[in-house]
Amino acid sequence: MDNTRQTISPARDGPGAAATRPVPPPVVVEVDEIPSTAAINGHPIHPMVIVFPIAALVGALVTDVIYALVRDAFWADASLGLVLVGVFSGVVAAVFGAVDFFTRVRIRRLQAAWIHAGANVIALTAAAISLVVRLEDASAGVLPWGLLLSLVTALMLMVSGWFGGELVYRHKVGVDTRAISRIPESE
Repeated sequence: MDNTRQTISPARDGPGAAATRPVPPPVVVEVDEIPSTAAINGHPIHPMVIVFPIAALVGALVTDVIYALVRDAFWADASLGLVLVGVFSGVVAAVFGAVDFFTRVRIRRLQAAWIHAGANVIALTAAAISLVVRLEDASAGVLPWGLLLSLVTALMLMVSGWFGGELVYRHKVGVDTRAISRIPESE
């Protein structure tokens, strides 16, 4: 089928519509990749380490909810451990993200980068406050503040993740297109 022409339906497009009209070609915008400064052999470190704080801090929300339902101290202790791991691994992830953010002017020009960074700062701050609330007594720290802070943290991680995806998939931050060009089309 010829993709440069589109059939016109008189019922849909009106009785005076021509039988066919040209279809404009799709607009393809080439975006140069923005390589990561904090990388090992071309592999950005920030996306490698973000899985740890995300898993720990979302896990803390889950264990907080379970504690709220069953009131078993095991789940409060699990939350404390997860928040502790989440905060410390989040600081590590933040350092590598900040290296890329502050060493690449093109990244700082992207609104998505500022939203991603801001959501991460809010998430990490909420998690750090949650850690302080839980330190003296893990069970007493869950309700209501620990659970509320875990919810805020998880919501901010969702926002941050969305905009982190925007940075990679739309703006090619940390993407090495040279590696993609070496993949054979077909065998």
